[in-house]
Amino acid sequence: MIATALITFREGLEAALIVGILVGYIRKTGRSRYERILWLGVTVAVAASAVLAVALRAVGLELEGRAEEVFEGLTMFAATGVLTWMIFWMRYHAREVKVSLEREVERALSRGQKWGLASVAFIAVFREGVETALFVAAAAFASRGAPTLVGALLGLVGSALAGYLVYTSTARLNLRTFFNVTSALLLLFAAGLLAHGVHELQEAALFPTFIEHVWDTTAFLDETSTLGQLMNALVGYNANPSLLEVLTYWAYWGLAIFGVRRWVDQRVAGARSQSMAS
Repeated sequence: MIATALITFREGLEAALIVGILVGYIRKTGRSRYERILWLGVTVAVAASAVLAVALRAVGLELEGRAEEVFEGLTMFAATGVLTWMIFWMRYHAREVKVSLEREVERALSRGQKWGLASVAFIAVFREGVETALFVAAAAFASRGAPTLVGALLGLVGSALAGYLVYTSTARLNLRTFFNVTSALLLLFAAGLLAHGVHELQEAALFPTFIEHVWDTTAFLDETSTLGQLMNALVGYNANPSLLEVLTYWAYWGLAIFGVRRWVDQRVAGARSQSMAS
C-alpha cells in the first residue's frame, strides 16, 4: 500500500501541476472560455488511465498457471522500465516542461484548434496515467490484496489536494526536493518490482534458477509479518531470494545510479554547452 500510495501521489501531483500550468496560461492570456475544453481532455485522460489499470488487472485475473506468471512478470518489467525512464526523463526535462506546454497551447489556440487544446491536456495527463496504471497493476500482482487499491486512492486524493493548495493558495512545495526524495524511493520500489518479475518468470520456467535460495531469513523476518510486508513494499524484501533475483536487484541499482544518471548528466552538460555557445 505504501509503494502504491507514493507512486500515485507523485504521478497525481505531476498531473495536477501540468493541469495548473495549462489553466494558468489560459487565464493569463485571457482565454478562460477554453477551460471547459481543457478539462474535457483532462477528464478523458483520467478515465482512459483508469480503464487501462482495470484492464491490466482483469487480464491478470483471467489468466491461470504459467500464462498468469508470464503476464505478471512482463507487466512488472514494463512498469519498472517506464517508471525508471519517467524518473530520469523528468530529471532532464523538468526545467522546460512549463515552457513546452505553454508553447503547445499557444500553437493550438493561435491556429483556432480548440480541440487541439484538449489533445494537449489529454496527452500530458494520460502519459502520467499510463505510468500509474502500469505500476498499480504490477503492485497489485505482487501484493495480491485490497491494500493496493486503498493506497492508490489515498495517493490520488492526496495529490489532488496538494495540487489544489499549491495552485490556489500561498502554500509552496519545494518541488525539486520533493521529486528528488520521491525519485530515490521509487527507484527502491522499482528494483524490488524488477526482482519480483524475475521470480514470476522463474516460476514460469522461462528464467533459470541457478541457486534457488541464496539465503533464508524467514525465521528472522517473515515476509508475511507486518514488518516483512512493509519492507517488501519499501525495498522489495524477499526472505529467500534466488541468485538471479539478487543479481537482478543489484544490477538494476548499478544501472540506475551509474549508467542512466551519467547519461542524463552528460545530456544536461551538452545542453548547457550549446546554450552558452549560442
